[in-house]
Amino acid sequence: MKKFLAVTLGILTAIGGFVDIGDLVANSQTGARFGMRLAWVVVVGIVGICVYADMAGRIAAVSGRPVFDLIRERLGPRIALVNLAGSYLVTMLTLGAEIGGVALALHLATSVHYLLWVPVVAVVLWVVLWRTKFETLERVFGLLGLALIVFVVALFTLSVPWPDLLGQIGSGPPSTENWATYGYFAVALFAAAMTPYEVFFFSSGGVEEKWTRKDLGTERVNVFVGFPLGGLLSLAIMACAAVVFEPASVKVDAITQTTLPVGMALGKLGLAVVILGVFAATFGAALETGLSSGYTVAQYFGWEWGKRVAPRRAARFHTVVLVSVALGAALLLTTIDPVQLTEYTLLLSAVVLPLTYLPILVVANDRAYLGDQINGKIRNALGIIYLVVILIAAIAAIPLMIITGAGQ
Repeated sequence: MKKFLAVTLGILTAIGGFVDIGDLVANSQTGARFGMRLAWVVVVGIVGICVYADMAGRIAAVSGRPVFDLIRERLGPRIALVNLAGSYLVTMLTLGAEIGGVALALHLATSVHYLLWVPVVAVVLWVVLWRTKFETLERVFGLLGLALIVFVVALFTLSVPWPDLLGQIGSGPPSTENWATYGYFAVALFAAAMTPYEVFFFSSGGVEEKWTRKDLGTERVNVFVGFPLGGLLSLAIMACAAVVFEPASVKVDAITQTTLPVGMALGKLGLAVVILGVFAATFGAALETGLSSGYTVAQYFGWEWGKRVAPRRAARFHTVVLVSVALGAALLLTTIDPVQLTEYTLLLSAVVLPLTYLPILVVANDRAYLGDQINGKIRNALGIIYLVVILIAAIAAIPLMIITGAGQ
């Protein structure tokens, strides 16, 4: 029974924790402009994150060490430093975007300007990171993030032209768009599903929870059940935007618009639930990105790290987390729009994806760390296929941003 509850909680946490500010923005914007024509990209991204998260979790369970720790040892300090620079930059920017998402959720709930909430969110975030146990962080906000299931309820409450909506899947851009913007939003959706911090947090979290070979089954169920179900929430967000905004040719550029379909379908109660879901999803993601910033830096330099380690012993780890939170908040206080920051972060994330996923594939094939649990032929084939897709997305990201004026 205890094992069953652990697996169930892990699945529910993975579902609720999958959607963050990047998924909220990318899926709602894409649905509003392309309907369900780019839904296939979400599916591709979900399979990709499952393939590599499983590698990262397996590395942690078998070796007892997180991925980033092994990257430096396996590939050398110079290559690992390039990986660290790219990953930390994207993680810190993502942290800023997530703090902005929390502030926007509080703005929706209180009508107080979101910038006034930014320093408050940053302080509360740091206190929670400092004082709360790892399992509590992961499970509480992951479970509260399940409130976003309200998008699924809203979708079946709205008047949905199902044949038209399903018929859009996989087709080219509508007459109001072109292939360049189609490609731009495809890259953004793919990057939203495969954000680098997710695998670093998943791997480090496995070490925090003291996974062993006995936990490989739990790890796989969490990945291959929880993540895809979380991806369905992303598709529901896209579909709601497609039903409400695309027929009216309305572009989504604010979180208030993202939540509007739920309010239209379910009224004030639905709106309250979706605001709770946005708050929990973005705050939970802010916790994960905050910890991930500390994980990557501390693991590269060989410092003590982790929530289970006494703060005095892991002082440098906690200092990096604090500085990262402060930098993320300071970025928002420049008055950059959180949604715009999210858009740019997703494109930059696409650029650095190869730096994250190539080393994972290398380590996952090293018997010195994994013994008989190294990748088999199927896992390697999928890993290589996705590495090619990742490279294509990385190469295309900046040119598409320039050509389309960041999707305008």
